[in-house]
Amino acid sequence: MSLVARYLEANGFPTVISGCAKDIVEYCGVPRFVFNDFPLGNSAGKPFEPKSQMQVIELCLELLVSAQTGGTTLNNPERWAKSDDWKADFCSLKGLDSVECVRLKLEFELQQKLGYAKKGKD
Repeated sequence: MSLVARYLEANGFPTVISGCAKDIVEYCGVPRFVFNDFPLGNSAGKPFEPKSQMQVIELCLELLVSAQTGGTTLNNPERWAKSDDWKADFCSLKGLDSVECVRLKLEFELQQKLGYAKKGKD
């Protein structure tokens, strides 16, 4: 998306990228970036929390209007959790046995099905 944003900007269309991988997105040199210090895949806010998602949208619109120079990053002040402990083991398989890995896979698949059902894509 970062490269698409740069292409659109070069052709006169202002863009804002919302993402969770600050180092990667900034390296690509996007014009405007709202950084959400959340786990990857949650760049639009916390799942099933409209207030969190609306805050991300508001930050994007604010940045679109206020950014004076290219390469502007706005940090979302919202936190994923009370502590940053989630970062140490996010997506880590360390310490998980095969039974827990299977359980997590099934949980993911259930959440995926619920998401598709909400979209009406069964």
